[in-house]
Amino acid sequence: MNRENKRKMYAKGYYRNNPCHDSFACKVCGRLNVEQGAGSDHRNHCYNCLASLHVDDEPGDRAANCGGIMEPIGVWVRKSGEWAIIHRCKRCGKLSSNRCAADDNPMKLMAVALKPLGNPPFPVERIEELTAAMGGQGELPQHQG
Repeated sequence: MNRENKRKMYAKGYYRNNPCHDSFACKVCGRLNVEQGAGSDHRNHCYNCLASLHVDDEPGDRAANCGGIMEPIGVWVRKSGEWAIIHRCKRCGKLSSNRCAADDNPMKLMAVALKPLGNPPFPVERIEELTAAMGGQGELPQHQG
């Protein structure tokens, strides 16, 4: 690649409007990630473990100097119904949102989505007491049958 093409390719925001055809090996699980199968021209996380790298300050600008591992910490659903992954940088703490790719590991996506249910911010054995403290009846409904 000549110097002029390289300068254009790495200009601020280049990847925001241009497809990225680069393959990469995941820094977390080592899997090779290729553009085919992503359903998008902008693969930015591993299809297997959903990890990413902190390379952008704004999507596509490649301006971040951090380079830390972006771990998947949650998911959210856009108005369109499309899922997006919430990533947090393990080095600096920056949060970002990235749309899910067509070939993302569905079991990993579900594990990330369900993580808060498996580790609630309160002791589950005190749910009746906590509900009563909030003005509820404080009792779980009894199944009648």
